[in-house]
Amino acid sequence: MKVLTVFLSLCLLLACKKGTMPMDNENLPADTLVKVVDTTKKPTDTVKKPIDTAIKPVDPNLGKQLNYLALGDSYTIGESVDRPQIFPAQLVKQLEKAGLVINPPTIIARTGWTTSELQAAIRLSGGIRKFNFVTLLIGVNNQYRGEPKDKYRKEFKELLQTAIDYVSGDKTHVFVVSIPDWGVTPFGKQSGRDQQMISQEIDAFNAINKEETLAMGINYTDITPASRNAATDNSLVASDGLHPSGKMYLDWAVNVAPAVLKVFKP
Repeated sequence: MKVLTVFLSLCLLLACKKGTMPMDNENLPADTLVKVVDTTKKPTDTVKKPIDTAIKPVDPNLGKQLNYLALGDSYTIGESVDRPQIFPAQLVKQLEKAGLVINPPTIIARTGWTTSELQAAIRLSGGIRKFNFVTLLIGVNNQYRGEPKDKYRKEFKELLQTAIDYVSGDKTHVFVVSIPDWGVTPFGKQSGRDQQMISQEIDAFNAINKEETLAMGINYTDITPASRNAATDNSLVASDGLHPSGKMYLDWAVNVAPAVLKVFKP
């Protein structure tokens, strides 16, 4: 009996050494499977994009606040229209839409002024301040009062030089606008004057200011032909029946703005 017990124990021991798996599921070892990690090195994008070394022009007026002076008469002060609709204000708006930064315009103008009265007002303004650009529109009252053309030529030429002085001698910063034809307006038609004669006189005064302007190498914008559209389009005339409406002033601003931008945003 003792020998049999020893024999059975020996058999059991040999069975364990041969790796017989126990049947008790609770004693199964946990999952010890080691997952293989992909250690393969993937090539990186080593293609370098070329660096843009092109020298781009710097806008010297970027962020700079420009000072604008408007010289003239009722067409500059904007008789019978609201302030935002006057020519200088609408010119500023057009320029700001294109990226310029402009302070509110300084205006030396009054309804009824001739060239000599504008000169007198400038003398009383307290000396020549410096501005970045100037517009000049003057002469309709010289024509209306029947003043001599030679007198107009002399005084207009002097005003051109004054405008140049305001911009430190840089004539490319001066912009002249022609005289509109008031004869086609309701007021002009009812004035008792010959409309054709008014138009001829306006053309004669404009011939003078254009000649003197171009002779000095200054920019000139001719708005006179478009002003005559008021003969058939009352929306171009202000409520007083004589002066331009905001719509016409906008047309002037749109036509003058490119010349100004050519200087300040080359």
